[in-house]
Amino acid sequence: MTTSGTRASVLIVGGSGVVGSLAARTLRRLHADLPITIGGRDLARARAVAEEIGYADAVVVDLERPDLGQQADRRYSAVVMFVKDDTLNSLAFAQARGVPYLEISTAVFELGPAVGLFVHRPKSAPILLDGTWLAGAATLAALQFAREFRSVESIELAAVLDEQDVGGPAAYADLERQTKAAPAALQRVDGKWSWVLGEAASRVFKAVDGRELTGQGYSLLDVLGLATATGARSIRSVFALGESSSRRRGEPFSTEIILEITGTRSDGTKGHSRHELVHPQGQAPITAVGVAVAVERLLGLAGGPPVPPGLYLPHVVIEPQYLLRRLEEFGTSIRRA
Repeated sequence: MTTSGTRASVLIVGGSGVVGSLAARTLRRLHADLPITIGGRDLARARAVAEEIGYADAVVVDLERPDLGQQADRRYSAVVMFVKDDTLNSLAFAQARGVPYLEISTAVFELGPAVGLFVHRPKSAPILLDGTWLAGAATLAALQFAREFRSVESIELAAVLDEQDVGGPAAYADLERQTKAAPAALQRVDGKWSWVLGEAASRVFKAVDGRELTGQGYSLLDVLGLATATGARSIRSVFALGESSSRRRGEPFSTEIILEITGTRSDGTKGHSRHELVHPQGQAPITAVGVAVAVERLLGLAGGPPVPPGLYLPHVVIEPQYLLRRLEEFGTSIRRA
């Protein structure tokens, strides 16, 4: 646990939603005296979350306005987005104030506008694009498991999202947009970047209970981070929306991440590993931890000094082993299969 002194408040836009409110609670557990502001359209809902977590306040956020509807003298230490901002006023707002910006909704095919704003003002603020599966959990776990290999040839990321665990309106909107707006999936195939369509983008994989599921290609940012960090020639990311293994057993829904890595071990032999991450309460707790860890890292509350201005993917600023430890502390089961 760390203290924040006179640090300005972290603005969490969408902080009264299903995942945003859980992220606020998680951040509060990690940092008892970090001031937090819950931002949203419904002030009453935002105030309820702020009162619950303590040392927090609430504001109405208007993404149609360049100032987000905030008072001119109001200071923030970071801007954290749990809703898709099609205006990108929130990013420009953070840049103008030189504070960290974190968002989790941008897919690969949507990178252009955010990159354009960064290129225009590259030294203004640290921008963390965390539109990866469950806010970095899959990417950072894969990188941790890849450390047992001298070189990595392929990475297969598969996720099971229970159909009862899609989340609130913002999460549902993200899923609808990301799966329907771009029918092709970005994959790394034999060392080349390819937009793959239809059945070619899908993959049959085994869920944690041994069932065979068909996952559809999903173009989040994981493939970019994993490719640049490992040099793997083949990387695929798929997800299956349906019944999780726990619900099939008659228990509440869970969320599953399956990571399979093939490569050359330190002794020169070829090897293959499979790891499974499962949270018995679904995707929201994992996402919440991923965001909370990212916020504390951006602010310099853990893992080193505050992150300087730049454009980042989560693996560049967050130590994989640290995130995995936090995930386990908050209920994620991680096992080698």
